[in-house]
Amino acid sequence: MNLSGKKAVVTGASRGIGRAVALKLAAEGAELIVTATSLERASRTADEIVAMGGRALPCKADVSVVADVDALFHMVVKEFGGIDILVNNAGITRDGLLMRMKDEDWSAVVDVNLKGTFYCTREAVKLMAKAKSGRIVNISSVVGQMGNLGQANYCASKAGIIGFTKAVAREYAKRNITVNAVAPGFIETDMTGVLAENIREELLKQIPVNRFGTPEDIANAVYFLVSDMGGYITGHVLSVNGGMHM
Repeated sequence: MNLSGKKAVVTGASRGIGRAVALKLAAEGAELIVTATSLERASRTADEIVAMGGRALPCKADVSVVADVDALFHMVVKEFGGIDILVNNAGITRDGLLMRMKDEDWSAVVDVNLKGTFYCTREAVKLMAKAKSGRIVNISSVVGQMGNLGQANYCASKAGIIGFTKAVAREYAKRNITVNAVAPGFIETDMTGVLAENIREELLKQIPVNRFGTPEDIANAVYFLVSDMGGYITGHVLSVNGGMHM
C-alpha cells in the first residue's frame, strides 16, 4: 500500500468527493482524520474506513471558523504527531444571479471554500515545514476556470483557490511540500443531483466523453498527486472534467 504510514486530513469528507477521497486514501494505507460540520456525518465516513480495516478518526469542524481549524490541528498533533497529506475539499454553494445575491450568500461561500482552504493550509504547512515533507491538494472546480452563470460567489472562491495553490506551491517547494489543485467538472454528487433534468441534458452536451464524472474519478486524481508518482508535480491544476474545459 503506497500510503502506508502516512497521516492525512480530508475536510468535508462526509459525502460525495470528500468521502470518496477519504476511502481511497485509506484503501492505499493512509491513516485519516475526516471532518464534517457534524460529528455524526464525519463518523459515518470514519466508520466505513474502520470497517474496511483502516484507521480513521472523525472531527466536527467548520473550516470557516478559525477556532474549529485550530482544534482540528490540535487533534492532528495529539493523535498523529504530524501530517503528511491535506486535502482541502470542504465547500458549499449559495447560487443566485449577481443582482439578487445577498451579502451573506457571497460571504458564506467565500468563507468556507476559500478562507477555509487558507486556514487549514496555514496550519498544515507549519507542521509540514518542520518535517520538510508534505502533500496538499485543494479541490477547485471547472467553473473556477471557465465561469458559470448564477455562481459568481462559487466561481470566485474556486478561482481563488487556484491562485492560492500556485502561491503556496512556490513558497514551500524548497521544504519538499507539493501543493496542487484538482478541478472537477460536473460530478454525480448531492450538489449536482438537485439540477433539473433539462439542465443536466444541456450540461452533458458540453462534455466530450458524454458522461458526468464520479467522486471516484476525483479520488483517483487526488491519490496520484499525493502519492510518490506525483512527487515532481507542484503548483499544477489537474482538470478532471471529461473534456468540458480544455
